[in-house]
Amino acid sequence: MNIDSTAFNSYSQGLLLGASLIVAIGAQNAFVLHQGLRREHVTVIVLACGLTDALLMAAGVFGLAALINGQPLLTRLISWAGALFLSCYGARALWRARRPGVDLHAAQGPSLSLRQALLQLAGFTLLNPHVYLDTVMLVGSVGAQQPTALRLAFMAGAASGSLLWFALLGFGARWLAPWFARPRAWQILDALIGLTMLALAAMLILQT
Repeated sequence: MNIDSTAFNSYSQGLLLGASLIVAIGAQNAFVLHQGLRREHVTVIVLACGLTDALLMAAGVFGLAALINGQPLLTRLISWAGALFLSCYGARALWRARRPGVDLHAAQGPSLSLRQALLQLAGFTLLNPHVYLDTVMLVGSVGAQQPTALRLAFMAGAASGSLLWFALLGFGARWLAPWFARPRAWQILDALIGLTMLALAAMLILQT
């Protein structure tokens, strides 16, 4: 087997692992979907998600996983901070859901500035311990088992899977725009987002 085919196999393994991890429903995905439906800063949001995942995966593949494993206090602090952030956002989403027609239509309600959108995205991403478990720990541990010459190909594949999913989620949301032209649909989405956030927060607290 030549070097090119070996590198392609490592890239494919990383692509499948990255895609399978990121597709799971979570706060970050819900936010990207919401921004895609509103058509607000979609390109920047998608690129920010992909870049953040790529950096975290690179950190894991090239050695940060071992460092975090030896810091249980840091893990607990991140878990509590993430649970608090998710609980607040989930409560806000449920509050919006109980008032149909208020801030539910994509063209109505206050829009997020680019700075506000990126700050919220940073919270969903960096305050969620599962992001570190998936990207740094799991992808990092699997990538670290690759031969040194193939680690970059594996990491590129994992990062590609993440970016592809966020692009499909953000830009594909536009196809759902006609359905979400009805306030009732936004009410349902807000309810699902709120429940998802609270469930994730509870899981983080129980696992701490």
